[in-house]
Amino acid sequence: MVKVLENRCAIVTGASQGLGLAIARRYLAAGANLMLCARGEELLNVACSTLKQLADTGQSVVAMAADVSDALDVARLVERTMSELGRLDILVSNAGIAGPSGAVEDVDWQAWMRTIEINLLGPVLLSRAVVPHFKKAGCGKILQLSGGGATAPMPMLSAYAASKAGVVRFMESLSEETRPYHIDVNAIAPGVLDTRMLDELLAAGPDKVGRAFYERCEQHKKNGGVPLEKAADLAVFLASSASDGITGKLISAVWDPWQSLPDHHDALERSDVYTLRRILPRDRQMSWGDID
Repeated sequence: MVKVLENRCAIVTGASQGLGLAIARRYLAAGANLMLCARGEELLNVACSTLKQLADTGQSVVAMAADVSDALDVARLVERTMSELGRLDILVSNAGIAGPSGAVEDVDWQAWMRTIEINLLGPVLLSRAVVPHFKKAGCGKILQLSGGGATAPMPMLSAYAASKAGVVRFMESLSEETRPYHIDVNAIAPGVLDTRMLDELLAAGPDKVGRAFYERCEQHKKNGGVPLEKAADLAVFLASSASDGITGKLISAVWDPWQSLPDHHDALERSDVYTLRRILPRDRQMSWGDID
C-alpha cells in the first residue's frame, strides 16, 4: 500500500476486533502511527501485539483501554496519545454496540440509554477532546462510523437507530463549526459486516429484531457480509490528503464512488449530496404539499 498516512498519528476506537482492527491494520500499512482503544483490555493487548509485529521500523503502535462514554477516560486517552505519539492528526470514532432489541416499551431502559452513551455521546466526547488540538494545528480528520440506522427506520432496534442518526447530524454540525480550521469531519456507512454485532442480532432472534430484519441478517451471515476492507479502505481515503476539503458527508463504503470524490469537490461543497435531509412531496414528483 502507498504510504498515504506516513508520519500521521491516529486514534482508532473499538480497535480490538472487527472493523476497528481492520481499519487499524490498513492505517498501519498506509504508514500511520496508532493509538488503539477499546474497553476490553485483554483483546486490546492481543491486537496491539499483533499490529506491532506488522509495523515498519519507526512506526509506533500503542494501546489504552478506555470507555469512550466516560469524559475522564477520553481526556486521558487524548493526553496519552499526545504524550506517546507526539501529535494527533486523525480520529476514527468506531466504538459502538447494537444495544437492546425489542419493542421500545419492553426493552431495558438502562440498556437503551447505554447505547446512546456509547454510540452517540462517545463520538461527541472524543470530538470535543481532539478538536482543540486540530484547531491549533490548522488541520485534522474526524471519522464517525454510522450505518443503516442513520438512513432508514430500524424497528425493534430503536436505540441503535437513534444513536446512528444522531451521529450523522452531529457530524454535519461539527463539520460546519470546524470548516474554517481545515478540519474534515465525515461519517462512514460500512454496510452489513460479519462481525460480533451481526452474531448478537442473530442470537436475539426474530421475535426481538423482527422477522424481516432477522432474515436479512441470516442472508448476510450466509454470504459473509460486506468485506471489512471496503470500509477500511474508505477510512484510509478520508484520513488522507486526497480527501482534503471533503467534509460533512455520510459516505457508503459499498454504494458510493468515493474514489472519485476529489473530482467533484466543488459540487459536493455546494450541495446537500450525501447528507441527511427531509423529503418533500415535490422531491417525489407529487403536486401537493407546497404553500403558494
